[in-house]
Amino acid sequence: MLIPGKRLQVFSIKETPEKPNEEKRTLWVKAGTAWVNRDGSLNVYLDVLPLDGKLHVREPLEDKRAESSNSRAASANGSSTQEAALADSMGGH
Repeated sequence: MLIPGKRLQVFSIKETPEKPNEEKRTLWVKAGTAWVNRDGSLNVYLDVLPLDGKLHVREPLEDKRAESSNSRAASANGSSTQEAALADSMGGH
């Protein structure tokens, strides 16, 4: 979800050449960071330039993992989502 102020990761995804008897694999290279503006647009800051001109922007994996574990813990403990978010913002203290 594009929330103003949210940090996103930018990747260049390369497919490895196919070899006989091997699956096609992909290599994800971190290309930079993007920030969501108040109007929903993005500012993208690149550390590298993709050779094929394609970029992939997504939420950081650690953010998704934290959201998933917080919602699971809240439902298991009977806590509200607000309490889980507050605990997360305080670093679990």
